[in-house]
Amino acid sequence: MSEATVKVHELALVESDEVGDGTVVWAYAHIMKGAVLGRNCKVGDHAFIESGAILGDRVTVKNNALIWHGVHIGDDVFVGPNVVFTNDLFPRAHQPSTPSDWVETHVETGVSIGANSTIRCGISIAANAMIGAGSVVVRDVRAHELVVGNPARQIGWSCYCGARLDTELACPACDRRYEPHPGGLRELDNA
Repeated sequence: MSEATVKVHELALVESDEVGDGTVVWAYAHIMKGAVLGRNCKVGDHAFIESGAILGDRVTVKNNALIWHGVHIGDDVFVGPNVVFTNDLFPRAHQPSTPSDWVETHVETGVSIGANSTIRCGISIAANAMIGAGSVVVRDVRAHELVVGNPARQIGWSCYCGARLDTELACPACDRRYEPHPGGLRELDNA
């Protein structure tokens, strides 16, 4: 961590040496030793990032988000306020787990996760997916898929720009067009 280019509020606790240049960490956030944050990330008040979590570049982690060991987040991801990841499928206080018991979760580039969402461990959220506020995600989410609810279910598709696609898989906001793909949608060459 280059102290000259990482801005840490005086009331934040950053124990990790692996925080990228341009990252800003606000008051009462806690980044444990062994957590990895890329460049130009923003970590809000009271966020917690555990050892063994890996965040890419330009990730925004809003206030009170909890990111545990084994969570891998790609570049340009938005993690809304009060988002909670999990990493233990069978938590028991009387039988504590160890890192070898914990299950990884993968969030690909460009994903947005709305406020108060819960992400069950062991799933993947593919590129540019959109998770609506308050969702409980218990299964994989495909590229550009828009999911909401408890349990989260698909209600549409999301553009790279964040707008909801129309029934022709076109974006009314930026004119991008998409086609079905086994992993969700892929953008058509609009040239």
